[in-house]
Amino acid sequence: MKVGQQSMESSLNLQRRRTLLAIGVAGSLSLVAAPVFAQSGFDHTHAAWDALIKKHVSWNAAGTTSAVNYRAFAAERAALKSVLEQYSAVTKAQYEGFKRDEKLAFLINVYNAFTVELILTKFPDLKSIKDISGVFSKPWSIKFIKLLGEDKHLDNVEHDMIRAKGVFDEPRVHFVVNCASIGCPALRPEAIVASKLDAQLEDSTRRFLRDRTRNRFNAQEGKLEVSKIFDWFKVDWSSGYKGISSREQFFAKYADIMTDDAAGQQIVRDSKASIGFLEYDWSLNNKR
Repeated sequence: MKVGQQSMESSLNLQRRRTLLAIGVAGSLSLVAAPVFAQSGFDHTHAAWDALIKKHVSWNAAGTTSAVNYRAFAAERAALKSVLEQYSAVTKAQYEGFKRDEKLAFLINVYNAFTVELILTKFPDLKSIKDISGVFSKPWSIKFIKLLGEDKHLDNVEHDMIRAKGVFDEPRVHFVVNCASIGCPALRPEAIVASKLDAQLEDSTRRFLRDRTRNRFNAQEGKLEVSKIFDWFKVDWSSGYKGISSREQFFAKYADIMTDDAAGQQIVRDSKASIGFLEYDWSLNNKR
C-alpha cells in the first residue's frame, strides 16, 4: 500500500470516529434534555386561557365588577376544553417542580376555568351557579375536575389547595377566585400569571373594596358594611399576611378605599368601626 493511500484511509477513519462520537454525544444530551423539557414544558403565561377570557370577559364602566359572555364561551367550547385538558395533563411531579407563585397562579386559573365549564354544562337554563346543585350535592362538591392525577371538585381546589393552611396563606386570593356570581369579586379578563401575581392580587383587592354595592362605610353608624366573604373566611385574615392578623387590620390598610370620608377613614384606620355583612348576590355574572 502506498504512503498516500495510508494517509487517506487514516484521515477517513479519524473522520468516522469523530462522526460516531458526535452522534453518541448528541444522543446522550437528548436523553438528559428530555425530562427537563417535560418538567418545564408547561406554559406559565397561560396563553390559551388568557386569550379566551380576554375575548369573553369585560369590566364594567367603573372597573369594579366584570361580566362573562357565557354564550360566546359556549361557541368556543372546544377551545375551553383544550385549556382544561392542558391543566389536567399536569402531573403531580410537574406541579411540585413549579415555583410558589407558579403553583398559586396555576390553581387560581384552574378554579376559574373549570367554573366556567361547570356553568356551560347547564347554560342557558340557569340563573345561578347554585341551580346546579343536586339532591345530595352542591356545585362545589361535584367531582368533574381531573387534576394532578386525581378526581377533584371545586372545593378541593379552593379549600384543600389554595387555602390550605401553611401553603400560600394569601387572603387576597378571594378577590381573584371567581364563583360565577354577581356577589363574587370579578373574574379578571386576563389569566393570573406568576410573573405579576402580586400586582394582580393587589389590583383585584382594590377594585373589589372600591365597589360600594359590596363594601362601604356607613358614616351615620360608624360601621363597615362588607361582603359576606369577610364573614365566611374570617380565619384567612389571621394568617399574618404582610403583618396583618385580623380583618380590622386589613380594612385599616385600605381605609382610603373603603370610604371617601376623611373622618370615616380615620375610624377605619383606628380599627374602631364595627363590621356588618351584606347579603350575597348569587345571580349569574352573565353578560346581558
